[in-house]
This record gives sequence, C-alpha cells and structure tokens, in this order.
Amino acid sequence: MPLNARGALALLLAVNLLNYVDRQILYALLPAIQRDLSLSDAQAGGLASAFMVVYMLAALPIGYAADRWGRKPWITAGIGLWSLATAASGLARGIFGLFAARSLVGIGESSFVAISPSFVAEHFPSQRRGRVLALFSMAIPAGSALGYALGGLLGQAWGWRNAFYAVGLPGLLLMLLTLRLKDPAPRQVPAERPSPISSYLALFRTPSYTCATLAAAAMTFALGGLAVWMPTFFFRRWGLNLGQGGMLFGAITVVSGILGSVIGGWLSDFALRWTSRSYFWVSGLGYALGLPLAAGALLAHDLRWAVLFIFSAEFFLFLNMGPLNAVIVMVTKPHTRSMAFAANILVIHALGDALSPTLIGLASDHWGLTRALLAAITALAPAAVFCFLGLRFYDEDSGRNVHA
Repeated sequence: MPLNARGALALLLAVNLLNYVDRQILYALLPAIQRDLSLSDAQAGGLASAFMVVYMLAALPIGYAADRWGRKPWITAGIGLWSLATAASGLARGIFGLFAARSLVGIGESSFVAISPSFVAEHFPSQRRGRVLALFSMAIPAGSALGYALGGLLGQAWGWRNAFYAVGLPGLLLMLLTLRLKDPAPRQVPAERPSPISSYLALFRTPSYTCATLAAAAMTFALGGLAVWMPTFFFRRWGLNLGQGGMLFGAITVVSGILGSVIGGWLSDFALRWTSRSYFWVSGLGYALGLPLAAGALLAHDLRWAVLFIFSAEFFLFLNMGPLNAVIVMVTKPHTRSMAFAANILVIHALGDALSPTLIGLASDHWGLTRALLAAITALAPAAVFCFLGLRFYDEDSGRNVHA
C-alpha cells in the first residue's frame, strides 16, 4: 500500500536526516583517518572538494532524467548508492579509495536532493508547502549536527571504519521503505522536449526562479563561510579551545536552524492570508535582519553577546529554508521541477560555499579573520535584494502553475 502524504513526509524527512549525517560524518572522523592513512591536510580537504564537485555536477543529468522518466526510481537508487558508498568508505586503504567512495556518496545524495523537495511538496496543497518544506529542510542543521556528534562518538568508541559502517548500512532499510512511495504528480512531458541545455536555460527565463536561486546562493556564500570559520573565530577571539569552539557553534546552529526553519515555514504559509508573495517577504526580511546581527556577533566585546547575536542571526537566516524552496515549486511546472532543484543545487554551491571558505581564508591572511568574515556576510545584502526583486514577478510566475 502506498504511503499517504504524512507518511511520505515522515519517511523522506528521516532519509534527509541520514543524508546529512552521512555527508558530515567524514569531517568528524578526519583526524583519525589522517593518522591511519597518513594524509596531508591538502589531501583531507580534497575529500570534501571531491564530494562537492561531483554532487553539483551530477545534479544536472539526474534532474533531467528524473523529470523525463520518473522520480521515484532515482530517489530509491540514490539512497542505496550513497548508503553503500558511505559504508564502503570504511574499507578504504588509501586516499584513492576514499576519494572514489566520497564521489559516489555525492552522486547518490545529488539524486535524492535534486528530486525530493518537489516530490514532498506535491503531496500537499499549495497553501501548506512553505511549512512542509521547512520541516523537510530542518534536516539540514539537525542532520549535520548529528553527523558531527555520531562521528565523534562512534569514531572514539569503535574506530573510524566501524563508524562509517554504522551510519551507512541503515540507509538500505530506508531505501526499501521508499518502494512504498507513489509519485504524487504523474509525468506530463511535452511530446517535443527541448535538449537538456535548452531545458535548463529555460528555467532562468522565469524571473522568480532566478531571484530565489541567486538569493540562496548569496546566503550560502555567507552562511557556508561562517560554518567553516566561526569555530576558529571563537578560538582566536575568545580563547576557546577547538573542541569548545566547534561544540558551541554546532549547538547554536542546530537549535537556531531548527527553530528558524520551522517558524519560517509556518510564518510564510500563515501570511498567505494577506499576501500571495509571503515566501519572498519572509526570506528577504530574514536576510535583512540577519546581516546586522551577524556583524554584531563578530564585533561584540563580550562572548555572551557574541553568542546571542550569532544565534539570532542564524535564526533569521534559516527562515528562508522552506519559503524559497516553495517558490521554486510554485513557479515551475511539474515536469521541470527536478531540473529546477538540480540547477539550484549547482548555482548555490558553485557561487556559495564552494568559494567562500577559501576566499575568507585568503582575506584573513591579509586583513585578519574578523574583517574577512565581515566582508563575507555582506553577501546577505544582495540575498535580501534578490528576494525583494522577486516580489515583482512572483504573482505572474506562480499564476502559470496555479493548478500544479
């Protein structure tokens, strides 16, 4: 029997949590991996780059294929692939084995992430999609924090190889459960479908989609940089040791991320009573409020104020997680939504957290870490601008898909 809407949401939320656990656990295990495999810092960093590059590039062909031939098989296959690849990471005997395993994790996770948001959203009516996607996106901070925590605990207790086995193999059970999913939107592919390149370029002729994607890219640039460098900032500015800095920022992020994601989704759906453009309003105001609060965290003269400011900043920045995904669903047609999220993945990471950690590091070498981070968070200003610009186009763009 196929799962109902709530059952599908619960299952795919669990899968999404595991997605981020399997993605982030590597970073918690790196010290032990480097010691056992004699890896340099550059080689260890290359493992993260291998995942991100493959993850971004794989999204495009997968999104096109899923929209053309159906989404459910790609969801199921993606879960199985990344779960096996995560477990296989524990078998690696050197850098090339780990590189191959993490690349396969990237392909599997790309297959899921490019397809699942629209798949989840289409189980629910349009007026509830903001909060549904916010709940689904809550897995990002929660799963990431869980990945770090499990990596540390399991790695310490059982060793890094067994840690990979422990988090990888349960995904196979979730893969089997996805066989009960039913695609909520039967494919209605035009008889004459443009080439993949033309299909992807056509997405950016919808102004609301372009604005939402560029806003998310600018936010990812700022937040991705903070995610990498804030523990180091706490270490240098406030004298916390590396463990304390990482735990403090991780705790701030998971609590503020969950609260911001859930409240942002609820608020944007609630505000639909007064404005059809609430998804852009909530996201844009969140960015506008998050920028000065993030600056306050970097410039505070007391650690308690710094913690309060960064918590508040992340809360407002995470308000957009459900609403901007809802924009993408609302302004694209069902037979292009997997491609829409695939292109979104490529753009937000290529322009966002694939660049910002390195650029912040280079700027820090010249001007200091505080100034480098202050420069990075100015990306939140164009993020807000893109959201407010999207207000001009949303009603017309979403009106074309009012029954989708």
